[in-house]
Parts: sequence; C-alpha cells; structure tokens
Amino acid sequence: MPHDPDEPVEPDPRAEAQPDLDAVLDSVAPRLRALRTRRGLTLAELSEQTGISASTLSRLESGGRRPTLDLLIRIAGVYRASLDDLVGAPQIADPRVAPRPFYRGGRAIIPLTRSNPDLHAFKMVLPGHPPDAPVEQRAHEGYDWIYVLSGRVRLALGDEEIVLEPGEAAEFDTRTPHGTASASLESAEIINLLSAQGERVHLRESGES
Repeated sequence: MPHDPDEPVEPDPRAEAQPDLDAVLDSVAPRLRALRTRRGLTLAELSEQTGISASTLSRLESGGRRPTLDLLIRIAGVYRASLDDLVGAPQIADPRVAPRPFYRGGRAIIPLTRSNPDLHAFKMVLPGHPPDAPVEQRAHEGYDWIYVLSGRVRLALGDEEIVLEPGEAAEFDTRTPHGTASASLESAEIINLLSAQGERVHLRESGES
C-alpha cells in the first residue's frame, strides 16, 4: 500500500538502538585495556588464565575485533568483574550483595563486593591461633586495610608485630612482608579491603593475609 507523504513516519526502534549498541561495543576495547593495566597482567598472562590467544586479546583491546559473549565471560571471570563492568552498562539492578562464603587456609571469607574490578571488600573469620606460634607472612604488590570486628588480631609486619583490638584498624603497603592471625585460641573477625593485585595474591594463591 503506498505511503501517504503527508502522514508522519514512525521511527524504527531498531535503527535508533543500533548506534547506541555500536557505541557500547566501541567502549569495550579501552575498558579491557585499562582493566588489564590496573591488574598488572601481560597479554600472555591473561591468555594463560582465560584460554584466549594473546593475539585475540590484543585485537579486542585495540578495537580490531568485536567482543563476543563467550570472550567477555572468560575475561570477566579472571578480573572478578561483571559483564556490566566490561561494557559500561548502567547499574540498575538490585544493589544488595548476596554473600557466598568460601574457605581458604582455614579462614571463612565472605565477599562484600561484587562488581568493583579494582577493590574488593571481605569479612574474614580468622580461626583460633596459638599465641606463641609465628604468623605466616608474605609480600606482594598492592595495598591492604583491615578493621577488627571482634576478637583480638595479631598483625605482623616484617620484624614488627602489634595486636589490634575490636574497633581498631590498620593500613599498610603489602610490599612489606605481612600476615594476620587471631591473637588467641578464639576466632576473630575482620573486614579486609584489598586492591586488585592484593586480591589476586591473597585469594587465588593461598587465602592468607
């Protein structure tokens, strides 16, 4: 049926959505590059962890290849980020976090963040520890902040050691050898904020602080 030239034409919503989709996809490349830089990973290291070739990762970061859902899911898993973080989608979902506790090195660890790719917050339950036993220490890139909720916590920093009481906090550069443990045979609870690099070392390698 011929169209009446005097009758207004309804816009095609698909045509309006396409430029927005293109803009979203174009923004993925710099986000991927920035995330990898902040994580301190090389393309080869990211390739090993995701199973995606380094050349494909390079093309994704340069915009030479459009991302697919499969690739984004694998990359998001390594960064512990959501797909929304990778594509820059607005956060309109329920902001509440549903913690899923897990265990590392005898510690109960409860994630308190879910979509921040650079900083992670956890509640940790430190098991009872013999007061005369040494506190295991390690050093790595990153920054750490802890706050004692209950119990007493031994914080070892190199050759120094202090005991933190409930309500006390400490922050330190993790390039200094460090470790935490309950100061008694009773458990202790802390809130732990970890930079992205610190989170990778603490949780993926050993779960010790």
